[in-house]
Amino acid sequence: MNKEKIITAPSGFLALFLAVALLIAAVFCFVAEIIIAGVIIVIVDFVFVFPGLVIVNPNESKVLTLFGKYVGTIKADGFFWVNPFTVKKKISLRAFNLNGQQLKVNDSVGNPIEIAAVIVWQIKDTAKAVFSVENYLQYVNIQSEAAVRHLANSFPYDNIEDESADITLRGGADQVSFLLEKELNERLERAGIEILEARISHLAYAPEIAHAMLQRQQASAIISARRLIVEGAVGMVEMALNRMTEKNLIDLDEERKAAMVSNLLVVLCGDRSVSPVVNTGTLYH
Repeated sequence: MNKEKIITAPSGFLALFLAVALLIAAVFCFVAEIIIAGVIIVIVDFVFVFPGLVIVNPNESKVLTLFGKYVGTIKADGFFWVNPFTVKKKISLRAFNLNGQQLKVNDSVGNPIEIAAVIVWQIKDTAKAVFSVENYLQYVNIQSEAAVRHLANSFPYDNIEDESADITLRGGADQVSFLLEKELNERLERAGIEILEARISHLAYAPEIAHAMLQRQQASAIISARRLIVEGAVGMVEMALNRMTEKNLIDLDEERKAAMVSNLLVVLCGDRSVSPVVNTGTLYH
């Protein structure tokens, strides 16, 4: 496997000056009717000088190969002259955005979900990007999709069906992004590509189960809220009975205590306002 070799090419301005000078000399030879010399100068100029001139823009590079052999990579921006017989391939060093398409996969407990990711990547090793894979753009797309699918298969959507799960796709956004970025770096290292950032951009249940799962989530939320209300109501009833006993406000038998507890729980746990009934008789009638 080829490893990146950064080379420093000589400035192209001297070669450009030489090319212009040779061109002027060729014109002078043709004017002076020294045809053979003029033809030789033109051939030298357009075969050995001009083809070696190369411009490298900022955040770009040129990968050079000579007769099938990797020569090196120019990463510095500027105007250079290289061997005119080298093949020069431009490789961008800028950051790329990959907005992945929505994938329909199953999570770790088998629920069909829709998931997509946004990935920011950059070429770090130009030799690997050019020579180790057929098409590095296609390679990134395919490996990114495979990594997102593997991630979705590894964790549940949430804790509804797997309460023991430490990481969920919905609740562990930072951990999921870290794991996705790590896996992508491992997969794309062969192509000399570094992942700068990877995040889940879309996450939802598949349409065929979305409504049922929404109802389930709502039911779970209602149960949790009711549990909290009941715990609070029991505490308030307990506090009321203890305060009444401490201050000797009234002496109630077990039956009356049970009735009082029942009434207080109805008032505290009910989801609607309670209409009080005033007893104008005695305590026991």
